[in-house]
Amino acid sequence: MFKKIRYRLLFSYIVVLASILVIFAIAVRIYFQSSLARATREELIALGEGAAASAKFENNQVLFENEFPIKEITANHRALQWFDTQGNLIYQQGIDTINLRVSFTDKEQIQAGKNPVQSVTLPILGNEDGKLIGYVRVSKSLKEINELLSILDLGLGGGIILSLLLSSLGGVYLTAQAMQPIEESFQRLKQFTADASHELRSPLMAIKSNARVALKYPDGMREGDTEKFQDIISATNQMTCLTEDLLFLARNDKNPHHKKESVNLTKILENLVQLYKPQAEAKEIKLICELSENIELLGDSGELKRLFTNLIENALHYTLSSGEIKIKTSHVNSYILVEIQDTGVGIAPENLNKVFERFWRGDNSRSYHSGSSGLGLSIASAIAQSHGGLITVSSQLGVGSCFGVSLLAKVVT
Repeated sequence: MFKKIRYRLLFSYIVVLASILVIFAIAVRIYFQSSLARATREELIALGEGAAASAKFENNQVLFENEFPIKEITANHRALQWFDTQGNLIYQQGIDTINLRVSFTDKEQIQAGKNPVQSVTLPILGNEDGKLIGYVRVSKSLKEINELLSILDLGLGGGIILSLLLSSLGGVYLTAQAMQPIEESFQRLKQFTADASHELRSPLMAIKSNARVALKYPDGMREGDTEKFQDIISATNQMTCLTEDLLFLARNDKNPHHKKESVNLTKILENLVQLYKPQAEAKEIKLICELSENIELLGDSGELKRLFTNLIENALHYTLSSGEIKIKTSHVNSYILVEIQDTGVGIAPENLNKVFERFWRGDNSRSYHSGSSGLGLSIASAIAQSHGGLITVSSQLGVGSCFGVSLLAKVVT
């Protein structure tokens, strides 16, 4: 039980930490990418303004001032293109040019592809009259930026994975430390339950014995005393049943491993059917059996008998007169499936996951019946788990319930 809780805590811790790290990595990536894009755009604008200020057109040719460092500008994957007022290319310098048609409305353009290129287009104005004489487009390859972003992605991804691995190791230790006092407290509670249940046996037996002796000698009793002594015996029987069930659960929690011997499950079920057939007939309930022959498995015959006794009693109690209870067995892969299906009052969907909880009390139609400790289904589930199996339940209000017990079949060599 605590192992599952530890795993859930560790998984929740890793999921939360992973979510925080991923969000942080995405934020860093977006900020870094936007910073690079802004820096690139500002660099291209600065280069374009310098080229536009140093260029002039004569006879459809571009002339530059002598001090304009065009070779330095076109280095490092940059390029310059000049256009006339109609957008016709006049001259270009550099390798990483953009092949898109020059845009007079959109100053910034990006050419996607294997080698993406970003460009900025600026107008060239005459020095004397300030009239538009053409356009200059400055381009830069984004290959280096994309490579830098890829390196950043690898670094962030590797950092997240490494952080999760180290955090998982630390989480195992932390969850173990966090659960240790809870486990110790639970162990003390189980020991107290076992000790209290054991110690209650003697006084309960004494009360029941004295009440029975008093009923054997009714002389001298006042009118109504007999009924009171019978109530005492009934209450004592109920308390004895409760203490026995609590003691069983405490011992099972402490030491779930039991003796394993070859058990004929078919014989156990047939005997239980014969045992409860008169009770079913008294309630006019039809008891149907569809059992496979000689089902063998390894386990504790006494505990398996108790498991199916609890399930059959549960079905008998919650099945109304003229109802039906069907017990059938089948093989599913390497497991034996025993289904106990009734036409009883059913269980509400929101309560299906609670039926195996200890002392769980449902609505009035499924409250504890007389003589029950409220631990029958919990004990059945504990026995199934100790035998490497499990119990499932499906139900519908007003239609009935079906309890399925899966147990590992005996391997025939």
